[in-house]
Parts: sequence; structure tokens; C-alpha cells
Amino acid sequence: MSAKPASKPARDAAGKSGRKPEAAVIADIKAIRARARQHIEDGAITDSYTADRATVVKLLNEALATEIVCVLRYKRHYFMASGLMADAVKAEFLEHANEEQAHADRIAERIVQLGGAPDLNPDVLSARAHAEYVEGSDLRDMVKEDLVAERIAIDSYRAIIDYVGDRDTTTKRLMEDILAQEEEHADELADLLDGWTGR
Repeated sequence: MSAKPASKPARDAAGKSGRKPEAAVIADIKAIRARARQHIEDGAITDSYTADRATVVKLLNEALATEIVCVLRYKRHYFMASGLMADAVKAEFLEHANEEQAHADRIAERIVQLGGAPDLNPDVLSARAHAEYVEGSDLRDMVKEDLVAERIAIDSYRAIIDYVGDRDTTTKRLMEDILAQEEEHADELADLLDGWTGR
């Protein structure tokens, strides 16, 4: 005689995908509630946070410096742009400057959430930034230097994402969002260089 198949409720409890039922995922809600009452001065950072906070804050402060240096470089390029293609390129510079500023703001907010302090000291920003502040000699050179800076940010932000991994999923998602926009910036600047017709 063949074995009787499991009843529908028993099958549903295990789930068709073999995932654990909800009760097994959050095994002890009482323990979670008790831990939440401890170290409440740590805000959003709970015992389940497994990354090295000091290292993550340091990396984020480097990314913050990178974004601010990029804002300043794009702003200079916006104001200094001249020549045949200046109007179209200026609009791109300004848009990128504003987006880099938004990145800087998001990174600074995350640093504070992690219990750190955003380091905005102008005396050390360029030394801590991954990208360089290069003025560029003409409009095409400005575009090229901005593209180089975006490529540097792309590689360094990927390294931060790899380091953080699943130990800090909020920081990981933040940096993935910023990385995606830096890749868009690089594509747009590469298109400008590819279609260059003037100085």
C-alpha cells in the first residue's frame, strides 16, 4: 500500500519552495523585543548588524569626499564651458553636479545613521576623495576628465559594495543606487566624446 500523501495544511506549512514557515524565520520574537530595548542609543544599529562600523563609516566618508570633489569639478566646468558645443555640454555638467550633490547628501545621512560624523572639512576633502579635481584645458578636456572621474567612482564604489556585502544591506543598496547613476553619467559623457564636433 502506498504512503498517504501529506495533508494540504501540512504541505502549505512547509511551502512549495521548501522555505521555512514564518515562525521558523523569526524564531524568538521575545528575544528580539528584549534586544531592541538594549543599547537604544545606537538607533537603527542593532545586534544583528555584523559589519565593522568604523570601516564602513571610513569608506563612506571617502565616498562623500569623492562626491563633493565631483560636485565642485562639475560646477567649475559648468561655469567655464565655452565654444561651439558649450550650451549642450553645460546642461549636462549642471545636471551631473546636482545629482552628485544628492549622492553626497544620501551618503552623509547614512554615515549619521551608523553613528559616525560626515567629514566635510575642506582641508582634507581632496586628499580623501577617490577622484581628482582636474580643471581641464578646454571643453573637450573637461568632458574627458569628468569621464575619468566617473570611471574611478564606478570601480571604487564596486569595491565598497563588495566589501560591505550582506553585512550591511542598507549601505549596499545605497551604494548600488549611486553606482547605477555613476554608470549613467559615464555613458552620457562617453557619448559626448564620441560625437565631438567642436572645441
